[in-house]
Amino acid sequence: MREIYVYDAVRTPRGRGRKGALAAIHPQELLAQTLNHMANRLNLTRGDVDDVIVGCVTQVKEQGACIARNAVLAARWPEQVTGVTVNRFCGSGLQAINFAAMGVGAGFQELVVAGGVESMSRVPMGSDEAMLDGLNLRLRAHTPMVPQGISADLIATLEGFSREDLDAFALASQQRAHLATEEGRFGKSLFDVVDAKGEVLLDRDEHMRPETTPESLAGIRPAFARMGGMAVGPNGETLDQIAEARYPEAGTIAHVHSAGNASGIVDGAAIVLLGSAAYGERTGLRPRAKIKALATTGSEPLIMLTAPAPASEKALAQVG
Repeated sequence: MREIYVYDAVRTPRGRGRKGALAAIHPQELLAQTLNHMANRLNLTRGDVDDVIVGCVTQVKEQGACIARNAVLAARWPEQVTGVTVNRFCGSGLQAINFAAMGVGAGFQELVVAGGVESMSRVPMGSDEAMLDGLNLRLRAHTPMVPQGISADLIATLEGFSREDLDAFALASQQRAHLATEEGRFGKSLFDVVDAKGEVLLDRDEHMRPETTPESLAGIRPAFARMGGMAVGPNGETLDQIAEARYPEAGTIAHVHSAGNASGIVDGAAIVLLGSAAYGERTGLRPRAKIKALATTGSEPLIMLTAPAPASEKALAQVG
């Protein structure tokens, strides 16, 4: 396998979803600005890029068609630069990078841009109206699926994590993110997103809440309790009942995740530039990292969030 280098990595600030600073930007334009910022700062010959691979979960409405190809055109890159969009749910951007690494490592491609984009303000979760199972009732009968929040609450119940545990972790995360921002630790990857007039809309992550306190977190209601009571089973079973029947050792699911300790609703785009060693030698680009292994693995759909650890172990085993 040929060596695979990461030559650059850039992203927009994360805009707060639902009418945040980036809600006015079409997701194609959000990605186009990211492409051009990277190309400009590297003085990259855009026509050298063999492909642009982009992860996007909700590929409907403004994120429909092929957002990767349309963003290439919106950025006014050469028409011969192709684009393709992939969906592996929350792993979509990472999978785009994996596909790019495969192309470079196999020797089929010399230089590939990969990453992800999502405007959760303009194209909310569930806009494709497909649920998680594509509305296939036969599949649902033998492999029930639940939203991630139910999975997270199930795992917390099984592992004995309390609401206080999760809030404490969330508070530490907010404090660390704020400190990293104040120390300029994201400066190498972040760029200012501008509007059509060139005026800056956002220059730092908008989703952080440094004013967070243990008391403010404790006052936020559980996010998935109402969802857990939704009747979706063939005999009227609720989401909670389906999960509890599959994992009886959990007992009654404790709804401990809230908007304060769960992943946020944000808008943004991020990309990396992957290439061969030969391309860097020819152009003078200095690599920032090397990709030596990659792997995927699935897990039981009711408790889907357990898959990253074995996937990581599988990748690490490849390189000893």
